[in-house]
Amino acid sequence: MSTPSNPRRVALFGECMLELQGQAFGTLRQGYGGDTFNTAVYLARCSAPASLQVRYATALGDDTLSSGLLERWAAEGLDLGLVRRLPGRMPGLYMIDTDAHGERHFSYWRDSAAARSYFEAGCEAGADTTPTPLEAQAATLEMLYCSGISLAILPPAGRERLFALMQALRARGAQVVFDNNYRPRLWPDVAVARAAFARAYGIASTALVTLDDEQALWGEGDAARQLQLCLDLPPAEVVVKRGAASTWVRGPGQDATEVPTEAVPRVVDTTAAGDSFAGAYLAARLAGAPPLTAARAGNRLAARVVQHRGAIVPTEAMHDLLAG
Repeated sequence: MSTPSNPRRVALFGECMLELQGQAFGTLRQGYGGDTFNTAVYLARCSAPASLQVRYATALGDDTLSSGLLERWAAEGLDLGLVRRLPGRMPGLYMIDTDAHGERHFSYWRDSAAARSYFEAGCEAGADTTPTPLEAQAATLEMLYCSGISLAILPPAGRERLFALMQALRARGAQVVFDNNYRPRLWPDVAVARAAFARAYGIASTALVTLDDEQALWGEGDAARQLQLCLDLPPAEVVVKRGAASTWVRGPGQDATEVPTEAVPRVVDTTAAGDSFAGAYLAARLAGAPPLTAARAGNRLAARVVQHRGAIVPTEAMHDLLAG
């Protein structure tokens, strides 16, 4: 059994960007977020800190904005030992505004973001094999979580490093969780994205799939057909999220089962709905809950999150859902 001095360690790899919310040339509110980072925060909040150490792996710059992000991440209880700080670089930036139905519209400034260079050491024609902090400490991890965005932001050589790390973790029996999160604009073309997703699904032990994203990736107009294709994916555990519609869950050795979502009086902002689901789902699974129970926890938190603005809601807004 885990003790406060020997917590189980999980890592999430990806990018956290600076966030501006509001209307162009109007009032803007500053924040921060990113798919895997959001999941890390919600996973940490939903877990007992004495038994689980949530580690976030990314790269930032040596600027004051990066330092400010690290202070806030630490306040959320995240372990920062896997973060690289790259001289002269900065975090990415995005602006988000929402329509009357809570749907999001994004503008990004991320092409030179530090996170893209996390695996840069060792990527130049194999000349340097210096491990990144994530690679160096992989043997201590019980689980690694990454997403389609994690794959997309990396150059090809860095992506290969991440795939090799995923494969090594699976080979020794650790869990690898892949969340599809497909964003077409981040990929050079759809064929590259499809090949990368197929490799990730082939390695992962758990797939968290947003059905709309998978339809966009494969150009499948029939949602029912795409749902079945998702449930037939290689990972032993597959969860298919469908917005307000019921969630489908196929646990290891089990038939696929529907889990209802929770109705909310008003959707304010759908930002991080899937990320918060993932955080609560993984917290429950790591605590020993079966997949269906974990999916109910994920749907419960996602329903709470979409009633607030921004990727990370105040802790007080979900206090009753936190681990004791």
